[in-house]
Formats: sequence, C-alpha cells, structure tokens
Amino acid sequence: MTEQEAISYIENYGWSTTRLGLDRTLALLHALGDPQKKLRFIHVAGSNGKGSFCAMFDAILRSAGIRTGLYTSPYIQVFNERIRIDSEDIPGGRLAEITDRVMSIADGMEDHPSQFELVTAIALQYFYEEHCGAVVLEVGMGGALDSTNAIDAPELAVITNIGLEHTEYLGSTLEAIAETKAGIIKTGCSCVCYDGAPEVTAVVKNVCKEKKVPLSCVDFSRLEQIDYSLDGQRFRWDGREYSLSLLGPHQLHNAALVLTGVEALRERGWDIPDEAVAEGLRSVQWPARMEVLSRSPLFILDGGHNPQCAEALTTSLDLLLPGKKVIFLTGVLADKDYETIMSLMLPYADRFVCVTPDSPRRLTADALAEYLTSRGARACACGSIEDGVAEALELSEESGVPVVSFGSLYMAGHVRTVFPQKLKKIQRRRCLAARRALTGEQRSRYSAEISGTLAGLADIRTGRTVLSYCAVADEVDISAFDAFAAANGVRIAYPVTREGGGMDAMVPRDGNAWETGAYGIRNPLPERSDIVPPEQIDAVIVPCVGFDAGGGRLGHGGGYYDRYLAKCPAAAKICVAFEAQRLDRAAGEKTDIDPDMTVTEAAVYRF
Repeated sequence: MTEQEAISYIENYGWSTTRLGLDRTLALLHALGDPQKKLRFIHVAGSNGKGSFCAMFDAILRSAGIRTGLYTSPYIQVFNERIRIDSEDIPGGRLAEITDRVMSIADGMEDHPSQFELVTAIALQYFYEEHCGAVVLEVGMGGALDSTNAIDAPELAVITNIGLEHTEYLGSTLEAIAETKAGIIKTGCSCVCYDGAPEVTAVVKNVCKEKKVPLSCVDFSRLEQIDYSLDGQRFRWDGREYSLSLLGPHQLHNAALVLTGVEALRERGWDIPDEAVAEGLRSVQWPARMEVLSRSPLFILDGGHNPQCAEALTTSLDLLLPGKKVIFLTGVLADKDYETIMSLMLPYADRFVCVTPDSPRRLTADALAEYLTSRGARACACGSIEDGVAEALELSEESGVPVVSFGSLYMAGHVRTVFPQKLKKIQRRRCLAARRALTGEQRSRYSAEISGTLAGLADIRTGRTVLSYCAVADEVDISAFDAFAAANGVRIAYPVTREGGGMDAMVPRDGNAWETGAYGIRNPLPERSDIVPPEQIDAVIVPCVGFDAGGGRLGHGGGYYDRYLAKCPAAAKICVAFEAQRLDRAAGEKTDIDPDMTVTEAAVYRF
C-alpha cells in the first residue's frame, strides 16, 4: 500500500452516513492490542479554540522535553498534518504501513468504521509504536460519542469555549451541547474549563462533581494584556510575563486555559518548567488562525467560519488595523450562518473577493457575491480560489489596502498552498522595478563593491572551484570578482541550462568558448568547455530577483538553481543582489533552497 492509496482508502468512508457510537472504534483498537491503554492523554473538546489550545499545549510539552503526539482535524494542506509527533507529520510510509494493518481488521468488521474512526485508530497505534510520552488529542465532533472518547480516563480533560454548532447531532441548546462535550470527563482525570456561558460552566461543574473529578475554571482576572502587534502579543499571568506568537485577543483567553491546564498537570506530578511554558507559547505556530502570510502587501489568513469566529476576527482587526478598511477574500459553506458572519464583516470591508470552497456544502462564489452586493458591498466572484488569491493581491498592490482571507477551513488550505506563487509574481515585479530604477553608475559602483566583498570571503580560496555567472541586463555584474579569482588560482565555472530544467557547471577552455544564448545571457559553448561534476563545486554564487534578511531568496522562477544546489549540498551557497532588491519576507516554497549568505553593496547577511 502506498501513502496515496492509504489516504484514498480512509477517505472512502464518510462519517455522515455512519451511526454515532464507540463500538466500532473500541473493537478496532482492541484488535490492534489496545494501544490507547498504554498512552497518557490531554483530551480536548469544545466549539472554538480547540486547535489553538492543542497547538499551544503541544509546543509546551515538547519544550519540556516530552515526546508528544498531536491529533487534530481538519487538516489545512496535507492529510498527514492530522497526526504529528514532535511537530513532524506522520511519514507517508508509516501512514501506509499502519493503514494496511488497520484495513485488514476494518474490512472484516460487519459494521465498517468511518473515516474519522479509522484515522483515530491509525493515530493511536502510531503514537504507541513511537513511544510518545503524552498525546494531545482533539475531539472531532461532540465528545461523549466521538471516536477519540474510546480512551480511558485522560490525564486532563479540557473543555474550550462552547457555542451552538452541529445542532442536528449535538442538541439545540448550549446545555445539551455542553452535556455531550463533557462526555470526555471521566473518573480519575483532572478537568479544566473555559469559563464562558454560565449554563455551560454549570453543566461541566455538575459532571465533575458527579464523577469526583477536580475542576479548574479559568480565572480571567489573572490575565493582563501588555501589548499587541502583527509580531504577536505579550501578556501577564499572575504577574509573570509571556509572549504569544498567535494573534487575536481570543488567543489570550485560549492561552489562559492552557496555563490553567499546565497547573492541573503539575498538581498530578508532571514536570513542566516555567521556561518550557514560556518557550512553547513564544514559538507555537498554528496555520490559518490570524496568520500573517505577507507583510507587503499585508495578507492575513484566518479560518473563521462561524459567528463567534467572525466576532473574534473583527476584534482583532480593531486592534491590528484600527479604522482601516480591508479587502476580504472569502468563501463560505451554505449550511453556515453566513448572513450573520457577513453582517459583522461589512463595516470593515473595502470590497469582497468571493470564491467557492472545495466542499459539497459550498455556497458558490456567484451566490455569495450577489448576496453581498444586495447588502451594498462591492463584491466580485472568481472562478477558482487560485484566481481569488491573485485578484486580492493585485487589488491590494494597486490600492495599498490589506487583504484578510477568512471563511471555511476548506478554502484556507488551498489559499495557503497557492499563495506563495501568486505573491512571488508581485514580488518579482516589485524587485525588478527597484533594480531597474538604479542608475548605470550606481549599478557599476555597487557591483564593484560586491565583487570586492566576494573576493575577501573565506569560502573562496586558492584551489577552490566556484560556480559564478554572467550578468544580464541590470543584474549585479561580478565579472571583476571572476577576473580576480581566476588570477589567484580559483577555478571559475559558469552555468549552462539544459532542456527539461537541468543545469551544468562548465569551465571554458579559452576565450573563444562563448556564445550568447537565450535572453542575451553569455554562456560557455559546451563543445569547447569542460563539465565540472556538482560534487567538485565548493561555492555557488547565485543571482536573484529578491532576497530577505532571514535567508529567503526569490529567483527568476525556472528552478534551475534549486535543482542544481540540491546536487551539491556541501557547497557554500552565496546569493548576490543590490540592497534595493531586499524584501520584508521573500515568498518561499518547499522546493526552494536558501543561501548560506547574501552579499549586497551594503552588507553580508549570514544565515
């Protein structure tokens, strides 16, 4: 079984046609040897904040040196995100291997497990086999009959903020939903609860009293916000100062619940140092929750998909962008209360760019745009999420108005996936314009300064082989460096691109071994040059369109250098650019290979 075969098998069994209950999950786990009985859990139920709580708690436990499993849903970009150990997705091979074993059991069951039940069993078996010291386990839906509730008493049962959701399954009142969520509370555990709606807290208190479970409700009077910005927020908890990387005032309330949970575990004998708590909160990352994808143009991605999330988003906008309008990139599900959601967003909107989420329950972009137009808003519909991202970015670049993407989590992953390529297009255009704006005299002077810096680098010494390049148009011209290096015993090679995206490093044998190729680039003639194997390259000097001070590099888009650099990982990777080409953060992708340093006329940025 391959990774994709495993995912296809799992996704073939939808949950909506399966009756609720724990029998299938318990039978499946028992056939696997009951891995859940050999693990310690932090079990998390609620309506809003579950994922953020899980991310923070996972980061804290890892910072405390505990090998930690994390089980969440839905995934944002790739299926494997749902099952993680120490912040690493389950490898495809392990997913396929365990799924194959689970399938042999599940396919023999008269009542076949649902998708979520299969994934839960796979996750628990993986966490057991990988010797996790703790597992942060997020409920899928509800609590009492959710397949994650097949575990025995957890170390900690967590009830996050509860609102009206999935009423057709969980009940039509907050009390009924709270009863279902409180089903994860079992004799022998401790419990912490978000102190929200009084009727919810009352239900949790009654269940804890009945089951003799110690309960701690969050005391928000212990929480004090210090400051708030796009970089994160600082707050005090009982006078101790913390930094939190996640944005939004609601995340401070989630952090308060996390800190209450840490206290509860300490009372049970867990060793979680203050330093681990501080580091976990400072470093935690959680995609699509007020996530800043770009600063210039400002683009914020949020997965808010119900009225409670929309209120949290507007509160965040009041703090982050007071008095400013935004371009909303949005798509919603037809069965959500989108009219209330959009009513909350309308006062903040410069305009709406509407897309259709990838879900059978989707509201079409045309229908959403028509509704928003009827409410007096400027709105357009795009044919795809990819087109919507491009449209929103172009509008932002033209107007200077920030973009906020919100709506269904079914679209958040798609936005996150296509965003880098769409941002790269804008960043390339901006950087090329900045480079062209330099005068000829400036380019010559700066190129000479960069060549001088390269000549003084310890990475480039006599006897070494360096892959350089020939400048075209207004690129940094390092021919002065090439001449100096060659005169001092450095072998200089130049790139020659091949059909299919390949690239070779070639050393011309003489002055006649040159030709002018595509785009006016001066290349060695292959028949009059010698190929240098990648493993013999000691340093690669890489031209770029743009760069950032954190090590990001924006190339021309062909991927030639990324593919070549992968073949010579031991070589020093030196990017060169003019300071005018610097970006706040270069749009990056997984295939990008970042440099070891970037040299400009003003500085050497080492990474």
